[in-house]
Order: sequence, then structure tokens, then C-alpha cells
Amino acid sequence: MRLGYACMNTELKTVFKTLRLATAQAEGTGKIKELTLKNMETTLEVVKWNIENDILFYRASSTIVPLSTHPVNDWVWWEDPDFLALADKIRALVETHQMRVSVHPGQYTVLNAQKPEVLEKSIEDLEYHDKLIRLLGGNDIIVHTGGAYGDKEAAKKRFAENYLKLSDSLRRRIRLENDDKTFTVRDVLDVSKMCGVPICLDIHHHNVKNDGEPIDFDEILATWKGFGTPKIHISTGKEGFTDLRHHDLVSAEDFEQLLLVLKGTDADIMFEAKLKEQAVLPFVRKLLNK
Repeated sequence: MRLGYACMNTELKTVFKTLRLATAQAEGTGKIKELTLKNMETTLEVVKWNIENDILFYRASSTIVPLSTHPVNDWVWWEDPDFLALADKIRALVETHQMRVSVHPGQYTVLNAQKPEVLEKSIEDLEYHDKLIRLLGGNDIIVHTGGAYGDKEAAKKRFAENYLKLSDSLRRRIRLENDDKTFTVRDVLDVSKMCGVPICLDIHHHNVKNDGEPIDFDEILATWKGFGTPKIHISTGKEGFTDLRHHDLVSAEDFEQLLLVLKGTDADIMFEAKLKEQAVLPFVRKLLNK
């Protein structure tokens, strides 16, 4: 079992550089490259810190390459020797220490979009994440189903159809997460039956939105056949069990509840908490008896 957190490290006070379109237009792709290399150096620093502190699960920032899919960015970053030199260092550490690395595209990357132009942009963003995660030595791209668009069953079917049209590389890496507003665990399992996408369980989302359905983790586990160890998300509600907002930390009670759901099955658990690595460290130390 590997425990991890997303993107920022509070102890290192990490910052991932972003870029305004107007600045990129004025200064050119040289500025995009400069900030990308700084973001890669930050990622390398975080990966080293994580390894030193026995945290072997990490969600890399989606903004490592600013304006990654915008037409203003014509830099072929995935072939640039300076980028690849840093990527090689990160990947070597990831592989040596068997660290799991994931990415999570934003809310506007929607595979069940009704508008062709939105779907096209979503696939472009997924292809960016695919290039990035492969170079970092990772293997998980986490997505949500998208919108219901007034017909949830049609929306589920549309996701499955579009997923099956993706490249082999993307289909090997995309994992579908249940959300806290529309698509429950049961819904994403229905989608998986249509297209074979592995299911990333978010236990807090389930607590918030479940339509009275319990979790059958054996059914979730079956979707991971051929894809490796299941990936799970955990968080604690800021002011209550079903509060959508994330607490600074993850409670021992919520972690124990998740372990009961897993029933001894191995899984890698991503902590979604505001204090990032500080939320993870007590649980890592307990697992390692430190």
C-alpha cells in the first residue's frame, strides 16, 4: 500500500509557474520553456523529498507545461533535450523506488461532451497528459465522467463510446472516478462494463453521493484486472461527513472506514487534503511502525 498526495508540498512551499497568454504572445515559446523547466525542477525536488519521507505516491501537477495545448505553444517540449534531461532524472527515481505517479486533468476535460469542439479539446488535453505522465514514469490519468446533459444514461454511453476511440496509450492509462454530484460508483461501474475503463474509487465522493447504494469493492477490483494495483482517493469533509469541502487533514475514522471497504485488498491511496504531505505523514509512519 502506497500513500500519497497531490501536487503541492507545504514544507517545501512549492510553486508551479503559470503563464498568461498575453505574456506568452509577447515573449514567445522561450518563456514557456523557461517556466516549464522550473516546474520540472520543482517536481524533481518534490519527488526526492517524498522518497526521503517514505511517500511513494504522488500526483504531478497538470500545469508543468504552461499553455500546454494552446496554439501559441509550438514548442515540441516532449523532444527537447533540456526537458528530457530533467524527465530522465525524475523517471529514474520513480522507477528505482517504485513510486506511483498520476495526473488529474481539470474539470473542462470532458470525454462525454456533446459538442465536437469540446471533445476535441478534451482529447488534446488528455494526449498532453499522456506524453507528460509517460516521461515522468507514471501510469495513471484520472478523469470524471463529465456532465449528464439532461440524460445521464446517454451521457454514460457517450463516455464509453469516446473512450473506445482513444489511442491505445490513453486507454491503458485513463481511470474513471466517481464524483460527488452526478455519477455515483454504480454509474461509473456501468460505464466500465461498456468499455473496460478501470474505476478509481473516491470514498468521500461516495459518502456524499451514493443513491443509497453500498460499495462492492470486489466489483471495483475486477475493473483493474490487467491494469495493476487499484487507485483510491480519500478525503475528510471540512465540517462533517458529507461536507463537499476538503478538511486540512484526513481523519483516522475515515481511513479506517476505507480499510474496511478494502477488506485487506492492496490499494494505493491518494490523500486529498489541504495540508498535503502533512496529512499523509502520520499514516505512513503508522504503516511503517515508525
